[in-house]
Amino acid sequence: MNTLEILLWVVLPYVSLAVFVVGHYWRYRYDKFGWTTRSSQLYESRLLRWGSPLFHFGILFALAGHVLGLGIPASWTEAVGISEHAYHVVAVATGALAGFGTIVGLGILLYRRRTVGPVFSATTRNDKLMYLVLTATILFGLSNTVLGNIIGQASDYRETVSPWFRSIFYFQPKPELMDEAGLGYQLHALSAFLLFAIWPFTRLVHVFSAPLGYFTRPYIVYRSRDVRLGSRASARGWDKEKVSRR
Repeated sequence: MNTLEILLWVVLPYVSLAVFVVGHYWRYRYDKFGWTTRSSQLYESRLLRWGSPLFHFGILFALAGHVLGLGIPASWTEAVGISEHAYHVVAVATGALAGFGTIVGLGILLYRRRTVGPVFSATTRNDKLMYLVLTATILFGLSNTVLGNIIGQASDYRETVSPWFRSIFYFQPKPELMDEAGLGYQLHALSAFLLFAIWPFTRLVHVFSAPLGYFTRPYIVYRSRDVRLGSRASARGWDKEKVSRR
């Protein structure tokens, strides 16, 4: 085990996760008004109507696949009767669909952001960095799922990447496992932890926002601006101005 391995597969993950947690606390504590997606729907909605659902649903399915693939050991799925071959077929099929949906949706959103003037003007350097890292992370993951299986060189990440990932949270890191993983998995992991590190300082914080306050807030009372006295129509011969002067 050399110094570079420790830096990449032990130090970097812990630093990234620490920044992820502390950064979100700092952002919520001192930048509540900036905790927003900075929605640009008012500028353009046609492309957004297609790109946003594709991206968000795709990324949710991809996230669910990562939770299962990284968090659940292979011995657990085998114990409930799911063979490794069956798991692999389902994982590749669903992962490919989720990945393609995510990348197509992201492509539409990036095209919209670049070609729609007001949307492009509202794009900050922070946004550009976030989109670059996010796109790289998605592409690395999709290439591992699709290209690795097409050319027949996909490594068994459940024997390398997954145990390494879990060992980080056990506080017993095993960086040597990442040496056995393919380059694509290594790049995917590095870009993912870089994304975690910049996450709290980007518009991605909206992922952790939910309108739970709607369930407990008091009713909003709307008052009419109608100048009529009461809700009934004025009777014939009734002059409000004369009455008000008396």
